[in-house]
Amino acid sequence: MDTISTNDFRSGISIILDGEVYTIVESQHVKPGKGGAFVRTKLKNLKTGYVLDKTFKAEEKIERAYVEKKKMQYLYNDGQYYYFMDLENYEQYSIPESAIKDIIKFLKENIEVIGTIYEGTPITVELPNFIELKVVDTEPGFKGDTASGGGKPATLETGAVIQVPFFVNVGDTVKIDTRTGEYVERV
Repeated sequence: MDTISTNDFRSGISIILDGEVYTIVESQHVKPGKGGAFVRTKLKNLKTGYVLDKTFKAEEKIERAYVEKKKMQYLYNDGQYYYFMDLENYEQYSIPESAIKDIIKFLKENIEVIGTIYEGTPITVELPNFIELKVVDTEPGFKGDTASGGGKPATLETGAVIQVPFFVNVGDTVKIDTRTGEYVERV
């Protein structure tokens, strides 16, 4: 078991807390006038994405987690697991739906993602910030519809439903920000 002192906390370092793997988003060393120093942190759970505020005593030892980031390609799903291929060695990994439920709506076959691997097992994947998907269903646009002034729901090829401007039609390809799930532009 490899440990790290809370004094050495930096953004991007991964730790194990209560059996879960977290990455440090922010850390701040605080030395109050009275009492002992402490380290205030924001930790992101790599499985759930939940962000936790946690305070540690200065010089406290915490178990360090070594995670690896790999380029992967989404292949398919069987209803319970989603299958990805490592683009370096072509090894295939399966990830349970529950671990990636927030990004499923934007997963398209052959899309490249970044997989987070811990102890040889993928625990989550990250989508690129922007992806392009085809609109498969939306109400038709009308003459005079402009880019501003509201929008309408559109179903994308992955099944996701997002708001798009009135001028977007079935068959158009749109760019989406995967962090917010919002329309960016028509491609």
